[in-house]
Amino acid sequence: MNFWETITGSDLTREWKAFEARATKLPADYQAAWSQIKTHLFPYGGFSGRNLMPILDGALRLLEESASDELGIHEVLGDDIAGFCAALAGGHGARTYRDRWREQLNGTVARKLSRLGG
Repeated sequence: MNFWETITGSDLTREWKAFEARATKLPADYQAAWSQIKTHLFPYGGFSGRNLMPILDGALRLLEESASDELGIHEVLGDDIAGFCAALAGGHGARTYRDRWREQLNGTVARKLSRLGG
């Protein structure tokens, strides 16, 4: 990956298209699960989402291997896909982008208020 690809994100676009091409080869119930996994993992992404690419690759690889072993999707992921995604992202309590923004906003407000009071 060169500097230009990093700045423009073209490497991420190429990788994302490869993920989606792989996902189209999955059975329908696995494709639905893939869609839910993407939805539940996005809040754990950074600004560019670059930190999610290895996690998404691992999740898709798990789906591919499970489909080839002809396992049911509920055998693989269980009934709690959101919990599965939280565990992939670092466990329950992992910081989402909302948590990071909330902390930043609270810090900014606290600094402004301390300047007004002192």
